[in-house]
Amino acid sequence: MEERKDIERELAASIKSLALTIPFEKITIRQITDGAGVIRVTFYNHFQDKYDLLEWILNTEVFNPVRILRDNNMVREAVVLIFSKLLEDKAFYSRVAQMEGQNSFRELVYQATYRFIYERLREHTVVKPRHPWMKEEYIASYYAQSMTFVLMEWIRAGMTVSPEEMAVAYEYIATRSLGDVIDELEGRKPEK
Repeated sequence: MEERKDIERELAASIKSLALTIPFEKITIRQITDGAGVIRVTFYNHFQDKYDLLEWILNTEVFNPVRILRDNNMVREAVVLIFSKLLEDKAFYSRVAQMEGQNSFRELVYQATYRFIYERLREHTVVKPRHPWMKEEYIASYYAQSMTFVLMEWIRAGMTVSPEEMAVAYEYIATRSLGDVIDELEGRKPEK
């Protein structure tokens, strides 16, 4: 099992290195395997394609370390850690965030965020929601979309705002209604 993880880490290191100089869409499996010192068959024993590898990197480096915080209701700390993990590898994530279209990085972030939220809701929901529409998958999708938007815009803006400040900004948006935000921006209500 440890050997499997070592190979996956080597493949991840290879693609991360390549992505710094080559657009992600143009990276080949051969380049990845050459950089990792393995043969193509080895790659396919671990991943379906380079997008599967990118998803593995995102989950392994960003979302898996945050699960313990999520599971202990440490939401702000979890959000800070997500931003911090992305910032740790700023050059790589800045490059892959440029991917558009099918298999875009935005889509991978959304899927990872959705699963991250949905798992928590499924494991801990004990009461029936007030409204029939408020299904776990809808709630997870709503928050995954908003978090994905914030993460992607932060990455594309150069990650200049600290993870702590981004967590506060996200919490601000996520905990207020649109009406509250409009009222505050128009000076009708003091900030909470």
